[in-house]
This record gives sequence, C-alpha cells and structure tokens, in this order.
Amino acid sequence: MDSPAGAGIRALRSSVHESFPPMPLEIALEPLALVLLVAVAFLAGFIDAIAGGGGLLTLPALLTAGLPPHLVLGTNKLCATFGSATASFTFYRRQLFAPRQWWRALLATAVGALLGAWLAHLLPASWLNQMLPLVVFGCALYLLFQRKPREAGTDQRAPIGRHRQWPQGLTLGFYDGVAGPGTGAFWTVSTLVLYPLDLLRTSGVARSMNFISNAVALGVFIAAGQVAWVLGIGMGLALMAGAYLGARTAIHGGARFIRPVFILVVLALSLRLAWQHWLGTA
Repeated sequence: MDSPAGAGIRALRSSVHESFPPMPLEIALEPLALVLLVAVAFLAGFIDAIAGGGGLLTLPALLTAGLPPHLVLGTNKLCATFGSATASFTFYRRQLFAPRQWWRALLATAVGALLGAWLAHLLPASWLNQMLPLVVFGCALYLLFQRKPREAGTDQRAPIGRHRQWPQGLTLGFYDGVAGPGTGAFWTVSTLVLYPLDLLRTSGVARSMNFISNAVALGVFIAAGQVAWVLGIGMGLALMAGAYLGARTAIHGGARFIRPVFILVVLALSLRLAWQHWLGTA
C-alpha cells in the first residue's frame, strides 16, 4: 500500500504537470500540412519585413494544424522571432535604424511585451480582439487619405520625439505580448503619425521594435513550456528566408513599393478580424 507521503508526491507532480506541461519537442503532422506551414511562414516573413501583419497568416495556420491556443501563441513567437531578427538586422546594417535614438522605445516595448505575455496566461484576449477591426480600419483610412510619404531623402538627423516613445512602446509591446497579429503594421502607422520619418525608415523602426517584443514574449512562453520547438524552428527558418528577401525588396523599392503592399496588408487584416470577431466566423 502506498504511503501518504508517496501519494502526496504523485499528486504534487500531477498538479505541476497540468499547470506547466513539458515543452513538446515533436508535433505529429501530415507531410502536406508541414509543407503548407513552412510555405505560410515564408510568405509571412516576406510580408512582415515589408509592412507587418505576418502573424495574421501564421496564427490561423497553426490553429488549423490542431495545436492548442496557448501552444500556438508560443510557437508563433518562436518563428516570428527568427523573421523579425533577420529583418531588423538588415535594416540596421543599411543604416535605416539608429538604436541610440530609440532606446526609450526599445525599453518600453520590452516591458510592455513582458507584461502582455504574462497577462496572456491570466486573462482572455477576446476583448482586445473585438477592438482590433476598428483600430485597423482606422489605420487603413489614415493611409488612404494621408499625403504621399517622403522618400529616403528625408534628413535622418531630424529630432525624434522622446516622450512619445514610452506610451507607444508600452502599448504596442503589451499587445504583441498578449496576441501579436498586425503589431508591425501598428508600429508603422503610429510611427508615421508621431515622427518625421519616411516610410522606409519607419519600416526599420517597426521591424526592430517587433523583434524586441517577440523575443521578450518568447521568453515568457518558454518559461511556461508553451513552445513546440521542432515546428517553431522549422517555420522560423522559413520566416528568416522570407524576411531577408522582403527587407531587401523593400529597401531597393523604396516607399513606392512599401506603401501599396502595406495598405493591402492592413485592409486584409481588418477584413479578416471583422469577419472572425464581429460576425463570429473563424
């Protein structure tokens, strides 16, 4: 007969296992499903590097594959970190992002992402998703009616607002930690509104901030054991390839190429979110 101590230990292990399941190393997927997920990840990386919104593609794909929602969030952060790291480094190497000018936004984004990812385990994000169609629709209207964005000839030494970086970074970092889709697009729109930057350098800021929030939120999901490592790394490598190609395409094409792609992404994001969260259709 088991001793009371042995029964207590087994009960404790069962409770810990239920609260923090072990990190899955392998996910059983059909070959076709795996190929499709990798292809979606490549396309998501390409779009994210240019205008953001790639998470809109990868999250539904992972959910369709049958992963639990929390595991989807963690795995998506893993592959998204690959892509955003590649894109942000490309923009930095081309001198389209100056970290010294944006250290406040970088710090605020990290703090916001940490809080958002932590609260994702405590509170449902459905209330936030209900508001996204309105926010994105407003962003699309802004882009449709704004004046033509300045080309890369804008003076890079123009002063960058300091105090605006804190609320912007905290808000968008928090959102990226909680959910994430469209964070790059939101960074692009808000940065265009708040700072005297052309769309190309704005994309460099957005990609860099997106990398910070992805990496910090990923750390939280790793600690909670909510990452499918093999699948996430595979999709992450595809994201890196897409992000590298997307960043180079955006840099060589200038604002004339980024603008129409970005508007299309924002409109697609708003339509899908409205369809899913306001009409109750997945």
